[in-house]
Amino acid sequence: MKNEQCKTRVGLCETQPVTAEGIRSLLGSTPDLECRWCAGSLAMAVAMLQQQPVEVLLIDKSFLLAPNQELAEILEGPAQTLNLVVWGQTLSELEALRFAQGGARGVLRKTTDLPAVLRCLRAVAAGTTWMEETGTREPARLERTMRSSLTARERQVLELVEQGMRNKEIADVLRIRPGTVKIHMKHIFEKTGVRGRYGLALNGLRQKGLLALSRAHGLVNGAESEAMENEEARALKAS
Repeated sequence: MKNEQCKTRVGLCETQPVTAEGIRSLLGSTPDLECRWCAGSLAMAVAMLQQQPVEVLLIDKSFLLAPNQELAEILEGPAQTLNLVVWGQTLSELEALRFAQGGARGVLRKTTDLPAVLRCLRAVAAGTTWMEETGTREPARLERTMRSSLTARERQVLELVEQGMRNKEIADVLRIRPGTVKIHMKHIFEKTGVRGRYGLALNGLRQKGLLALSRAHGLVNGAESEAMENEEARALKAS
């Protein structure tokens, strides 16, 4: 009984029964985690949270059509200490950013290896965000170094981009021309090595400790990266 009370309770909102059973078995094999229940719909998960509160909710991204609204509704419920982890078969940086802004403390792909899934759940249950250790430490240090090379004005522009502002809005806030913002953006991309506005915003959240994403498995495939880069190019031309 004492051992049961020490376990972190996990709820699962999953579309695939086989996947749900796999997670249940995985957690059942650990001394500190247990799958308390599995829901096949968002409404059922919300009801289960009221009846059987858990510390962590692992939810399939397909249930979140309007992430900010739906995650907010879950977090505003009776489970005040609930920590959310969103996962999916594929995840773009834009999706990850939206989930993070909506309140998720963990984001991962279903292709993540099992030990990483356990590390994620444990980290989130402990009140932190999740970052897979493999391949993250050196890139993170390199990213900080590149950011330190930004000028004071470029850092101002970057901070506003991380808040979701477009070029015209940034120009209005800083009282500069939109064309000048474009030049600053070009320099920021070159110095940070980040591709696209979504990447900058996501990195901003990561730097502030609001979200840490697995780089060992990557959140964006080649096609998605190219699409995001093309979208950024179009946005810069239109601004």
